[in-house]
Order: sequence, then C-alpha cells, then structure tokens
Amino acid sequence: MSELLVATDLRLRGRVIERCSVDAQLEEAMFALLTAHFTGVDRGTFHNDLAEKTAVILLEDDEHLRGFSTLQMYTTRAAGRPVTIIYSGDTIVDRSCWGSHTLARTWIKCVRQSAATAATDVYWLLITSGYRTYRFLPVFFRAFYPRFDEPTPPCEQALLDAVARERFGQRYDGGSGIVRLDRPQVLAGDLLAVQPGRTTDAHIAFFLARNAGFVSGDELVCLTRIHDDNLTPAGRRMAGLPRT
Repeated sequence: MSELLVATDLRLRGRVIERCSVDAQLEEAMFALLTAHFTGVDRGTFHNDLAEKTAVILLEDDEHLRGFSTLQMYTTRAAGRPVTIIYSGDTIVDRSCWGSHTLARTWIKCVRQSAATAATDVYWLLITSGYRTYRFLPVFFRAFYPRFDEPTPPCEQALLDAVARERFGQRYDGGSGIVRLDRPQVLAGDLLAVQPGRTTDAHIAFFLARNAGFVSGDELVCLTRIHDDNLTPAGRRMAGLPRT
C-alpha cells in the first residue's frame, strides 16, 4: 500500500501509510496524542502493538497530527474457513476535531480498497471500550454484531468467538463477549463520562449495559462484514458511492 490521500475537509487531511513508513518522530506524536486521551497507556505496549500493524490512518492539519487509527489485515482459518480480518488497533481523534468526517471517509475508503484485493470474505474486528466508537457501527453498517435489536446469528457468533480467541486467548470471555487486556487503556476523565441524554440512543444503552466494565478499560468485541452491500446510506456517502 503506497501512501494515499483519501479525504480532506476544511480542517483535516486524511491519509493512509504503510506501518513501516512510521518514523520515530511520528510514532512519538501518535503516542503523545493517545496519552492525552487515555490513562494507562504503556510505551512498550504501544510500540509493540504498532509494530504488528500493516497500515496507519493519519488525520492532520497544517500544524499537527490530530488523530490516527492503526489497522492489521490478515487471513485466518480460525473458524474452519478462510476469512480476511481487518483488525483495528489504537484509534483516537483529538477533541478539537470531533465532528469531522475525515476519519470515517478515510477509514471506509481504506478498508474497501483492502477488501477489493482479498480472495476471501472480509470482516472488521473491532474491540472498543468507548460508546462513541461503538456508535460507528450502526451509523455506517447495516449488519454488525453484537447489537440491541437482534441476537447474533450462530455463524457470525462462531466466527467472532473464533477470531477473538485466536487473537486474545484467555483474555477473551466468550460468555460476555468482553476482552480484558493485561494493560488496559482507560478513557481519560471527561471522555469517560456518558453525556446527558445519550442513553436514550438504544445502541449506546446496549453498549453500556453489555460492557459495564468500560470504566476499567474492558473492551467489547464486535464484528461486521466489509462489503458495499453492508454499508448504510451514510456509509455509502463516506465511500463516495451512489445511493442504492
């Protein structure tokens, strides 16, 4: 994957680079941004997590790094059939840039480009301790799991369990669908609080009930298929696709 500029708004530019293109200066900027929004961030854990990724999405303005997300793409037969997994690692957008769609546009275009080269079905494996990140799923994808309004189909549950156990081992609790990392990162102060009125959103209420330990850094494991047919109208707009 060569460097690709895929989204721009009035404030931010989004670009995707190979992980091997991350130099020491950029890595330090990423680490500083993460520690400004999370507590419990360990330098060695961050470095090792970054080292295993295949791509990095960067959000920048004229002066600073304002956000990033790391991705790892790999193929597994953990569920008895070959599938391609796109696993999201550390992800953060600076508070000053909330409301920008640059991350969504860049991320969706990046994973669609990656999925186009895959020889198998492609799934996004997401673990999240924040309801804001979980809310990304219903906004941009039609089918995703777990969710409040339908049980996870057995085939999807088997795939979710298999890839989660393969990746996290005993840190994954299949009964609850929660991963408890050895060194959890907890959203800092004001970011940990649930904003008044947000629990009226059924998706957010579900996340908070399903992952009550988010306050300690517990991560809910989520899975969705990366395919144009699975994008909502909002997801198609982010991808630059025509309406269906």
